[in-house]
Amino acid sequence: MKPLAFRMRPTKIEEILGQEHLVADEQIIARMVKAKHLSSMILYGPPGIGKTSIATAIAGSTSIAFRSLNAVINNKKDMEIVVEEAKMSGQIILILDEVHRLDKAKQDFLLPYLENGMIILIGATTANPYHAINPAIRSRTQIFELHPLTPELIKKALLRAIADEHRGLGGYSLDCSEEALNHFATACGGDVRSALNALELAVLSTNENEDGIIPITLEIAEECLQKKSFAHDKNGDAHYDVLSAFQKSIRGSDANAAMHYFARLVEAGDLESIARRLLVIAYEDVGLANPQAGPRALAAVQTAERIGFPEARIPLANAVIELCLSPKSNSAIMAIDQALADIRSGKIGEVPKHLKDAHYKGAAKLGRGLDYLYPHNYENGWVKQQYLPDPLKNKKYYQPKQTGKFEAALKQVYEKINDNSK
Repeated sequence: MKPLAFRMRPTKIEEILGQEHLVADEQIIARMVKAKHLSSMILYGPPGIGKTSIATAIAGSTSIAFRSLNAVINNKKDMEIVVEEAKMSGQIILILDEVHRLDKAKQDFLLPYLENGMIILIGATTANPYHAINPAIRSRTQIFELHPLTPELIKKALLRAIADEHRGLGGYSLDCSEEALNHFATACGGDVRSALNALELAVLSTNENEDGIIPITLEIAEECLQKKSFAHDKNGDAHYDVLSAFQKSIRGSDANAAMHYFARLVEAGDLESIARRLLVIAYEDVGLANPQAGPRALAAVQTAERIGFPEARIPLANAVIELCLSPKSNSAIMAIDQALADIRSGKIGEVPKHLKDAHYKGAAKLGRGLDYLYPHNYENGWVKQQYLPDPLKNKKYYQPKQTGKFEAALKQVYEKINDNSK
């Protein structure tokens, strides 16, 4: 029997959970399917969020035949068979898992068929395609990023599997407690495959009670997912409450409170959430007040990931205490958020003429770059000239704070440059 997660894969686009930015009405993939005009694409995102499932659902929503291959397991001969089918039918969809592992021989073979549209490639990968996939493949595909599923969506997938009599667990008499469902949905770390397979393991490994019902309790859910639940987590929110309290305690420089919430996360075995939150804190809350906190937090996270629990708690505890007791500055995040707010509200303006690219043919005739003052030709590398577009020329996004030696020094340089540019 195939695993539950495999059996519950959506067969059409309407069954896809999440990814509304791509598959909701009037979004790009939904429009492609509706227009019956698919183009080759690469879907990328974390494991277990449904990349292959979405690829299958997209293909299943069309009248075009499709085949599924894996770039690691399947060889060039398998791809030749797909191409022969495409030649006979006129077009075929090729769903290719681990597309970033496609070697040069397979790439060179597929490229002309992608070029002429005989093969519509739907690739799936956990790797960033802008770094991991050959530019020749990238230039012939649309690249779509998939977002992790929320616990609410994962819970919906679990309930769908419990109710489905044909592909799911509808043939069993189950009593799955709300606490168990919430634990499956939150402790899987956004991996719906993991949640579904843990649910199936719970069902198949639990004996019926005297009423012929299989009871799935929180304790069974913890055993099957191998993660502990937060105490009194009735609705699945406690996990996020603890993470929020953890960050706010570090932001508030309370090392004892931070260590308490850190211990709760360690006890739950949630290395992924701890690692991500520490790296965010290092740059969002500590920031320019202690720039080395970021690289040191990353080193602690990498060490923790390599050695695993229980020893992982040691380098992470070092990082927690350093971040707690570091001076804090949010000046960088405030600067980028204000700049983004202006752009999103339409405050953009044209790039000043002297900053435009002067290297292409004809630029000199347009006067581009001719008035640019090269800073390296001036003392201290500073020269008075306008860099921002006219509508924003006096805008000050960065507001330095005097939180520590590093940002205090930046503040002095920043103020000196701004004084000289007046």
